[in-house]
Amino acid sequence: MQATEIDLLIHCRWIIPIVPENQILENCSLAVDGEKIIGIYPQAEAKKRFEAVKTETLDNHVLMPGLVNAHGHSAMSLLRGYADDLALRPWLEKHIWPAEARHVSEEFVGDGTRLAMAEMIASGTTCFADMYFFDEAIAEAVRDAGMRCQIGFTVLDFPTAYGKGADDYIHKGLRLNDKYSGHSLINVACAPHAPYSVSDSAMQIISTYANELDLPIHIHCHETAGEVSESIDQYGCRPLQRLRDLGLLLPQTQLVHMTQINHEDIQMVQDHNCHVVHCPESNLKLASGFCPVGQLMDAGINVALGTDGAASNNDLDLFGELKTAALLAKAVSGDPCALNAHAALRMATINGAKALGWDHEIGSLESGKSADIIAVKMDSIPQQPLYNPESQLVYTNVGHRVSHSWVAGKPLMAESELLTLNRQSLIQTACDWRNKISS
Repeated sequence: MQATEIDLLIHCRWIIPIVPENQILENCSLAVDGEKIIGIYPQAEAKKRFEAVKTETLDNHVLMPGLVNAHGHSAMSLLRGYADDLALRPWLEKHIWPAEARHVSEEFVGDGTRLAMAEMIASGTTCFADMYFFDEAIAEAVRDAGMRCQIGFTVLDFPTAYGKGADDYIHKGLRLNDKYSGHSLINVACAPHAPYSVSDSAMQIISTYANELDLPIHIHCHETAGEVSESIDQYGCRPLQRLRDLGLLLPQTQLVHMTQINHEDIQMVQDHNCHVVHCPESNLKLASGFCPVGQLMDAGINVALGTDGAASNNDLDLFGELKTAALLAKAVSGDPCALNAHAALRMATINGAKALGWDHEIGSLESGKSADIIAVKMDSIPQQPLYNPESQLVYTNVGHRVSHSWVAGKPLMAESELLTLNRQSLIQTACDWRNKISS
């Protein structure tokens, strides 16, 4: 049999394809041609079947889909550690929003996004959902780095350095959507900031565009007990009920945080086929509460995972986040079997892809899907002895052990060296911003 010429063949000790569920393949190879995965084969068969332009032999690694960070504010990496140990509303209103008013610009957003992407690539994330300002600067940084991104155009009732008010934010966001419609690595979402910061009229406009253009809706929701009680006082209903009445609960709606929910809220999310994005470390740090992941999953609701921004986390390591999510789910439910290792990995891969509407392209290592792939080296002391690779990926500190990353078949990192971003330049730029912001 004549060998088929392909672009990339990766021989690996273990492969976790995510789909089918709960599988670990040993001593197999992943074949890639162009941007797509061809398939997974036993190594001996793959060596006979394919002639690759590039071959990677990863004898002590796990190969798996790239992680999907389903919520964050990338540019806020430049505010990492700026205002710690505060409750959400004082943190936002007295520290973060004033700092943003002074410093946020296209340059700030571009530099902060590049810093965040370097951290995410280095720890295994290949796709992320962003929600911030100066969307074109985000898109330019994403294009240059080669990552995959859902850019949510933030909508607020009040002016910022980027916009005059809700109508202005929406106009700019729709313009961004027109520009990137059909782009293979960039999707655009409507991102009303939160029920407490966006009016009914603006929400209804967003609902109309989301329906007409089939745009995702990405929104902070039920993040704190105060948010819920204020909504009841002001609108006579809980935030989720208000979103439902305004037409924002759609199959493409991504509800971020959801720490303060009851049985009726869960039923409403289930009835409208919405997605929930769980950000455990940010919620813990801001003492916002606990998202009842087990109850949501028992109800058949898709739960994805996000880091939130580095200003409230303070890192963007999604492997660290999925460990916290797994442990927290056990503690909150009182069930040590809740959110096992394989389920946590799904939350950070295929569940995130599904929430962002990209599960037909990414989130698992299946034939025909985009070659968004990472390799994690598993030969360090904390990984030994290695009985179950999935457990070591979730319960030991492996974010810094990611060695390789590809998006749509393009390498973004090899042997732990970033290929599309300059590490030292980013560090220097971050230091320069620290000096500006703290002066």
